[in-house]
Amino acid sequence: MKKHRVSIIGSGNWGSAISRVVGQNVTKHSGMFEESVRMWVFEEDIDGRPLTQIINETHENVKYLPGIKLPENVKAIPDLRAAAQDADILVFVLPHQFVYKTCDQLRGVLSADCKGISLIKGLDFRDNNILLFSDEISKILGIPCAALSGANIATEVAEEQWGETTIAMKNKEKDGDLFHKLFQTSYLSVAVIDDYTGLQICGALKNIIAVGAGICDGLKCGNNTKSALIRGGLLEMRKFGKTFFGGVHTVTFFESCGVADLITTCSGGRNRKAAEAFINSGKSIEEVERDVLNGQKLQGTTTALEVHHFLKARNQTNEFPLMTSVYKVIYERADPDTVIQSLHNLEVVK
Repeated sequence: MKKHRVSIIGSGNWGSAISRVVGQNVTKHSGMFEESVRMWVFEEDIDGRPLTQIINETHENVKYLPGIKLPENVKAIPDLRAAAQDADILVFVLPHQFVYKTCDQLRGVLSADCKGISLIKGLDFRDNNILLFSDEISKILGIPCAALSGANIATEVAEEQWGETTIAMKNKEKDGDLFHKLFQTSYLSVAVIDDYTGLQICGALKNIIAVGAGICDGLKCGNNTKSALIRGGLLEMRKFGKTFFGGVHTVTFFESCGVADLITTCSGGRNRKAAEAFINSGKSIEEVERDVLNGQKLQGTTTALEVHHFLKARNQTNEFPLMTSVYKVIYERADPDTVIQSLHNLEVVK
């Protein structure tokens, strides 16, 4: 059997954490995968030294995942095309703003039977339409692309605290076992489903709800209020998927990629953290992002903006009061209590 060569495209907090999982599993399943894992790192200087050099010498991403050792078979490479050359599996784990530019640079360097998997939690809004990043990667590179999403705080995965995640693909009978072996560990339980659309809807929209949860925390609301917001957020996520995408399964919202990821992100994710800091700061959300995230990027705020434009073009902002209120607080500087008041307008479960 030909061994699969794995490359990770991205090396931030989540990219570095998942490189530990992949690095361990290619060694564990040495008959299926090549042992060396290449990880593309956007080069930065850290105290006068290239970040890739630091990672390869110390086996630690000192900027984005400090204090965690990476497997020695994970090799940091600053050249994107060299990192992906002849790869059989590409693991995309980078901010969604950089997907198109990155994929354009990868044309012509992949193996003929290459497969991709997107760990990108976002949607692309173009010409008032919604696009899935797995589909866009497939379209640009001409490869099948699965998606992974779940209740996965990067640092907790890197520390090997037990958790779970969900992988979705169009043909799980063909590639499900391959990706299961690449990501399943004793501390990360993997479920494989075929609703790749629903999975990515959950992964993107839960970030908007997490911004709302951060606003709750900034207002010093209690657990009753925050729980109601999380429940309302799940309702709006499901309604959005069912309204605008055919074939989305209700059961997907009860997988790790759905309700579990929503709860986790509303409790401890970067979107919640930044939104809490935003309340009463007197700063723009962009300033808060720079102040508190150490170079990481928010996705919930930009997704809220894009979803608002999408809904406004269809005269449906009133149908999604919670997500609309998050947009208004962040971008129109509406009273933060607008988010709490929106909960009065949520529909009952149908």
